[in-house]
Amino acid sequence: MVERMSQLALLRPVKARKKAAKRGPTAASGRLNQGFTFLTNHSHVLVSLASVPGITLRQVALNVGITERAVIAILKDLTGAGVVAVSKRGRQNHYKINPDVPLRHPIEQHKTVGALLSSILGTRQTARAR
Repeated sequence: MVERMSQLALLRPVKARKKAAKRGPTAASGRLNQGFTFLTNHSHVLVSLASVPGITLRQVALNVGITERAVIAILKDLTGAGVVAVSKRGRQNHYKINPDVPLRHPIEQHKTVGALLSSILGTRQTARAR
């Protein structure tokens, strides 16, 4: 069956094969499609900050897979919304998460940032980040 699928894949035009190769593995190959995630980069940055309060922005960028400039822009959004507070300790920034802030979208407004972090990290991790 796998041979048959690869033979069928060769029948597609070269451009379509290149596009499929860029997208990565698909559900048909038995692996997950890496084309999307269920959470946004904002939530990925938030989870990284909650995991390690003294983490560097460079490490956050590496964890999330975005640039440091993008992390800075996201951090600006999160601090502006009151989700994250930044404090300086010596030469290092420390990030404190406000778990009581409600999520912003109307569909999820009934949940808080703390509930989101608890569901992803578990209660021990989020308690440490507060």
